[in-house]
Amino acid sequence: MAFTTMAEIKNWLNEFTHSQLCEGWAEIPNMVSIAATGVITITLPFVSDSIKQELLSWVELQKEILAMPSLSVVVVMRPATLKTNKPAVKGVKNIIAVSSGKGGVGKSTTAVNLALALQHLGARVGILDADIYGPSVPLMLGVEDKKPNIVDNNRMMPVEAHGLYSNSIGYLVDKAEAAVWRGPMASKALSQLVNETLWPDLDYLIIDMPPGTGDIQLTLSQQIPTTGALIVTTPQDLALMDAIKGVNMFTKVDIPVTGVVENMSVHICSQCGHEEAIFGTGGAESMAKHYAIPLLGKLPLHIDIRSETDSGTPSVVSNVTSAHSQLYIQLAEQVSSRLYWQGEVIVDQIMFKSL
Repeated sequence: MAFTTMAEIKNWLNEFTHSQLCEGWAEIPNMVSIAATGVITITLPFVSDSIKQELLSWVELQKEILAMPSLSVVVVMRPATLKTNKPAVKGVKNIIAVSSGKGGVGKSTTAVNLALALQHLGARVGILDADIYGPSVPLMLGVEDKKPNIVDNNRMMPVEAHGLYSNSIGYLVDKAEAAVWRGPMASKALSQLVNETLWPDLDYLIIDMPPGTGDIQLTLSQQIPTTGALIVTTPQDLALMDAIKGVNMFTKVDIPVTGVVENMSVHICSQCGHEEAIFGTGGAESMAKHYAIPLLGKLPLHIDIRSETDSGTPSVVSNVTSAHSQLYIQLAEQVSSRLYWQGEVIVDQIMFKSL
């Protein structure tokens, strides 16, 4: 047996299913192409190692079933640039805001490990610490004593750490100094950090937002081309109430909510491995269902996550094969794929291939 048309190839590929793919996924423009040599290339417009590995395994089985031992399929990942209602930041394809309604829910830890997980999956990633009053990203990345280099026209070069490109007000002020700034000044600082940093070409820029729904969040909606927002909460009722406010805020300012992450879902004892839902259960799931937004992941409360982050080597860097790291990698795949299916590809970024 041999495929004779592109339609046959796409119909065959559509038999492969995955939770991160829609029905008829192979019909999407530029998802499937074939070279003159007969090699079939599948270009995923987001990062997902699970799709890649499962698809390639499926192809190997199909080669035996179809008696096509010479069939060659390649899977590559090339995150698409998605539309926003603001002019793009130079070099940045997509901006993801990681937000929470209140502090203390592990938002920054989630943001840093999400960025590292996306980078691990093959994306080019930057992280911007927008928590003007309490910047923590420099400490979490182990580079709190570094400062961005200033180049022509007072532009800042991002600080590199663990393969990420980062910037933070924490690099610019003494770590013991309190940023006693009124809202407009803090908002201006955020805008400068985004637009006056010489970001390299990035697939994703993660913005670690300050908690709450104040001036900086308003600046984000008015000035920054945000592709989607990720809401971090705990199962606790108090945190969920504030998370709901965050969802409503992003909805009002026309920033799509990509999903919800339930952090500290269970506490895992470091001695015996016993799991206990000390903050309650089902809260984030109930909220996500009520607001018709996906629950993208549940992350545990474990001493290793805390200690690794405090030491400047977050979980995904410290031990990428650990159970905690794998949860962050699964979250990164969910965020990346959900962002794509939720959005619209910018037309001038589409490459039309002759088949």
